Amino acid sequence: MLTKVFPIPLQAGKQAAAEAIVQEFADAGPAQEPGTLSFRVYRDPNRADYLLFVEHFADQAAYDAHTGSAAYGRLVAGRFAELIEEFVEIDHELLVEK
Repeated sequence: MLTKVFPIPLQAGKQAAAEAIVQEFADAGPAQEPGTLSFRVYRDPNRADYLLFVEHFADQAAYDAHTGSAAYGRLVAGRFAELIEEFVEIDHELLVEK
């Protein structure tokens, strides 16, 4: 399993617009992708204009299919990318699971 974490600071005042795009993408992209095991996006109630993405994929090929999809290109690489301050991608490896 491949785990990706993306802490995303947004441009000031763009929280609502970013959340709307993420919701649209969740239905059009990850929900349709068999190799996307989970797609979770969190807001921080104490930090405006920030989202945290935590995503799990079956393998690298599933992640590549996810980021190569038409929905990703249109919504994430397109509209969402215009709202962010910085893009950070962090890979994680599972240490403990119970």
